[in-house]
Amino acid sequence: MSVKAKYQSVLDLGQELGIQGGDVSEEGGVLKVKGEAATPYVKNAIWDRIKEVGGESPSDIKANISVADESVYHRHTVKSGESLSLIAKHYYGDAMKYNKIFEANTDQLKNPDIIHPDQVLVIPNL
Repeated sequence: MSVKAKYQSVLDLGQELGIQGGDVSEEGGVLKVKGEAATPYVKNAIWDRIKEVGGESPSDIKANISVADESVYHRHTVKSGESLSLIAKHYYGDAMKYNKIFEANTDQLKNPDIIHPDQVLVIPNL
């Protein structure tokens, strides 16, 4: 199995998450990946997938992923049935941090219990 085939799920995720300026090459059994993630969350998702495939410190991949917007952790488009606590659980692993998201979006939210599909919420850095 080639190293590119081994990390194909990483490359697929990068495409799915909209990595820009992506460049992939293979040299001497090492996969070199370069690109720009929209937010730190996207960069972290790519690194998490790399570690799933290659282990904690893989030696057969070199990734250089920059971030376009470091001012926020991510921008989330609300889907039907979601709540701020569900969104907080997804991004922070703690539903009780919903208030951080609410506070970062008071320009469009007046009540933390009322959000609407297709709203784009700032997920702040903690």
